[in-house]
Amino acid sequence: MDDVFEPVGGNANDDFMRDVLSGLSGDQKTLPCQYFYDEAGSDLFEQITELPEYYPTRTEIGILNDNAAQIAETLGSNVFLVEYGAGASTKTRILLDNLKTPAAYVPIDVSQDFLLQTAETLRREYPGLDVLPIVGNFMADLDLSAGLQGLPVGFFPGSTLGNLSDIEIAQFMRSARGLLGENGQFLIGVDLRKSPSVLVPAYDDAAGVTAAFNLNLLTRINRDLEADFDPEAFQHSAIWNDEASRIEMHLVSQRAQSVKIGSHSFDFADGETIHTENSRKFDLEQLLEQFRATGWSLRTQWQDECNYFAILLLSPSK
Repeated sequence: MDDVFEPVGGNANDDFMRDVLSGLSGDQKTLPCQYFYDEAGSDLFEQITELPEYYPTRTEIGILNDNAAQIAETLGSNVFLVEYGAGASTKTRILLDNLKTPAAYVPIDVSQDFLLQTAETLRREYPGLDVLPIVGNFMADLDLSAGLQGLPVGFFPGSTLGNLSDIEIAQFMRSARGLLGENGQFLIGVDLRKSPSVLVPAYDDAAGVTAAFNLNLLTRINRDLEADFDPEAFQHSAIWNDEASRIEMHLVSQRAQSVKIGSHSFDFADGETIHTENSRKFDLEQLLEQFRATGWSLRTQWQDECNYFAILLLSPSK
C-alpha cells in the first residue's frame, strides 16, 4: 500500500519559523532538536550511529539481536507496529524478521523524503506487510482513524527519550497511551547513566560527524527560513551536565555577529551559545516512576552486560 497518514497540525514551515524565533529570543538561545532531521541531517545521523564512539545504536541493536525471539514471543502475533521517530528503521527490521505475522508497520518521522524512501524500501523487503508512514513530529497529535487490524505496539528505540523534558515525557507517554489503547504495548529504549568518559566522545566524535550534524541545523534555517547564518562562524560543543544528568549540545559563536532570519535580526556575542539538544541519561527506577504516573507499568526488560542501555516493555496500568 502507498497510503500516507497525515499528522494533525498546521503548516510545518510556519511552525519551524515560530519555534526558531522563539528559541533565539531567550536569554539562553535555543533551537529545537526536532529540526535536525531534514534529509541531510537524517543522513548525517545515520553516519553517527556507525561511529566507534557512539555506543547507543550498537548496544541497543545488540540487545535486540540477543533477545529478538523472546521479544517477539512476548509481543505476540498480528502486531501492528507504530514507530516514533523511525529514521532508517534499522532496528525495526530485527523485530519484523522475528514477529509472527505482523499486521502493519506505521513509521513516524519529520523528514518526509527520508521517511518515504525508507517506507518504499520496506515495502519491497516485506511484500506482505502494510507500510503506512506518517510524516510529522511524533510529539504532535496523531490520527490513525483509518483503522488498523491487530495488536497495537508502540516502538520508540534509540536515546530520543533523552531529548525530552519531564513535562514532555509525561505528555508523550500519555499521548501514546491514548493512541495505543487499552490493549496496546510499548517497547521503548532507555539510555542509562554512565561515565562521562564514555558519554562525551559519543557526542563529540573525532571525525567531526556530530559537529556537521549540529551545524547542518543552521544550513537548514538558511534554506527554509531565508536566514543568513554563517555556519563557519559557529563551533560544535558537547558537555556533560552531571546535575541534570544530560549531555548538552551547543553551537558556540566564534565572534560577535548579527544574523537575519526573514525580517528578524539576532545578535550574538563572541562565545555565546545556541543550546540545540539535551540527551538525558536515566536512572531506571526514577524513570519507571514517571511512566507509572502516565498509566504505564513495566512488563519486562532487557539490558546489555555493561548496563549501558535498557529496552523496556510497558503495558497499560490496570
